[in-house]
Amino acid sequence: MGIKDKILDYMNGESYRPLSINELMKSFDIHKSEKQQIEKLLKELEKEGKIVKNSKGFYGLPHHMDMLPGKIQGNEKGFGFLIRDDGEADIFISSSNMNGAMNGDRVLVKLISDGEEGKRQEGEVIRILKRAVTKVIGRFEYNNNYGFVVPDDRRMYYDVFIPRDGFNGAKHGYKVVAEITRYPEPRRNPEGRIVEILGNEDDIETEMMAIIKMHDLEVEFPEKVIRQAEDIENEVKEEDIAGRLDLRYEKIVTIDGEDAKDFDDAVSIKKLDNGNYLLGVHIADVSHYVKEKSAIDKEARKRGTSVYMPGHVIPMLPFKLSDGLCSLRPGEVRLTLSCIMEIDSKGNVVRYDIKESAIKSKERMTYTQVYKILEEEDKDLMTRYDYLVDDFKLMKELALILNDKRLKRGSIEFEIPETQVLLDEDGYPVDITKRERNIAHRIIEEFMLVCNETIAEHVFWLHYPFIYRIHENPDIERLLNFNKFIHNFGLSIKGLASGEVHPRSLQELLNKVKDTPEELVISTLLLRSLKQARYSHEHAPHFALAVKYYTHFTSPIRRYPDLQIHRIIKDIINGRMDEKRVRFYEKTLEKIAQVSSEMERVAQSVERECDDLEKAVYMKDKIGMTFDGVISSVTNFGFFVELQNTVEGLVTLSSLKDDYYHYINDQHILIGEHTKKIFNIGDKVKVTVSAVNVSRRQIDFVLEDE
Repeated sequence: MGIKDKILDYMNGESYRPLSINELMKSFDIHKSEKQQIEKLLKELEKEGKIVKNSKGFYGLPHHMDMLPGKIQGNEKGFGFLIRDDGEADIFISSSNMNGAMNGDRVLVKLISDGEEGKRQEGEVIRILKRAVTKVIGRFEYNNNYGFVVPDDRRMYYDVFIPRDGFNGAKHGYKVVAEITRYPEPRRNPEGRIVEILGNEDDIETEMMAIIKMHDLEVEFPEKVIRQAEDIENEVKEEDIAGRLDLRYEKIVTIDGEDAKDFDDAVSIKKLDNGNYLLGVHIADVSHYVKEKSAIDKEARKRGTSVYMPGHVIPMLPFKLSDGLCSLRPGEVRLTLSCIMEIDSKGNVVRYDIKESAIKSKERMTYTQVYKILEEEDKDLMTRYDYLVDDFKLMKELALILNDKRLKRGSIEFEIPETQVLLDEDGYPVDITKRERNIAHRIIEEFMLVCNETIAEHVFWLHYPFIYRIHENPDIERLLNFNKFIHNFGLSIKGLASGEVHPRSLQELLNKVKDTPEELVISTLLLRSLKQARYSHEHAPHFALAVKYYTHFTSPIRRYPDLQIHRIIKDIINGRMDEKRVRFYEKTLEKIAQVSSEMERVAQSVERECDDLEKAVYMKDKIGMTFDGVISSVTNFGFFVELQNTVEGLVTLSSLKDDYYHYINDQHILIGEHTKKIFNIGDKVKVTVSAVNVSRRQIDFVLEDE
């Protein structure tokens, strides 16, 4: 136990009272010559919010001093919530008690109301431990003497004051990046200076760059990373293949979307004499080129994941690797890590091998092509790929077996449509549709799932350090709230009363609402009621997949945990997993899992916001046009309507002129005061586009008279 942990353990004792630094040193028998180091250590603990130094100079734990550490979640109206470190219920903080705290700041909060009679606890920010925001992205507005940056992030309550000498050439109405030079105080806005001009806010590229900057993502790679990538050989050499399983002459193909460029997984299949299937999942051996602790590796670890936006990608690895040397292009020799599994007719993996290998993909297939071969028996495609048709039929056969096995064990399948944005040559959206998901998608999905499960269980029983993909059991309180909502549809979650819910119960619920008007909203709200899957160095099951062992092994070009797992696997199969390597992994994997989980959330936010931006741009010239839609959610300020192409817009209460409407919280409905007319989730409606705010990614509808 380190000195930090010893101090915290000591302060946690029942008899502990706040002590000065000298008293603490005396308690631990620390010589006064070491006072400087102890002061530094105590300051670190203070910054982390683990201890507090009061006005008299005495140290203690926050909760002993009626303070709680956590992170601020801001609101555009000026108030906020403390997201507590201990995971307990959030604490409301009024605008007058924020005391200059901004969204994302780490703070200490003092309780001022303990939340009696079902009310939310309230608090006041006492101390700001660490500022989260150093730069603000937004619209620049100015007069002759001063200006303001109006933040794009709605959780940022303050406009940033920009003095004349901080304009740096920015024009009125431009999107800019402002660096904060002075943080807010009561009744005083933050001050800053403009450090980067992104461009005209009406330009879609500018808006997309603003989203990227707001999430603090780097588009370009550092020069050192680019140079290191350029130094890597351009092709696979025979000496690289030596000692590997040579699969260059096997029938191996990639199956991806039409717009994919980084092919990191390929598959092969055979039917064995005993009736079992021999499935090969072959994954790009990125770790052969990206060496541990190299500049490329450090940058990839920081990025955590590739970020995909309509017409753009921010890759985790330089393009020479992601689209080139590591990508499993057809007809080109590539180094891979193969998991070759023998699977019986019930979907059980009865034998497997994990090998370093070399392949030469025979074809770059698309989901559409495989679908047309399997489901439409397209003659041209079946002639062109005649030597693969039987393999695709075997793949479908096995995928359905694996899917059936997975559903029987209780795995949850959410049928929530994804948005597909089609762009013109200039990068502007010309159409928005639901992304199709067919049997070819299911084949690859099932093959990757069984491969990930096999790899995870293999390492688990070897008891080596590892990164698991875990999904914790849902919070019962959240499921109870969800259960209240679905009660309005005559539905309930089986087994909830016992306090333990099996994923099978949730899948049964989804089966009941399949192809009903309320399917989308119930699926979406159920997904939000569950915890988010994450990476962890500690083993735990995956609730939604109803599986005990799971990891991410199949996408090392675009996900850092997969790359790290490849290194672990190669250390194991090559006999390098000695005590030194075990200690190294024990020391590093927790941080890698944490950062990768955080960056996954960032990527999801960026991708979602960019989709919303494209939707707003697409709908901008549709003002006055009428569409059919379905009410997707109801609130106390109106209701949201989703169109058939996944575009969502708001019908405000103020736009409903025929009556006064009241929101019934427990039923999630709006009801007319006089007409008793009800607006309910799942109702089909006809709406006209009334306004579009591209900057806010906001679309307003008005209801058409029936």
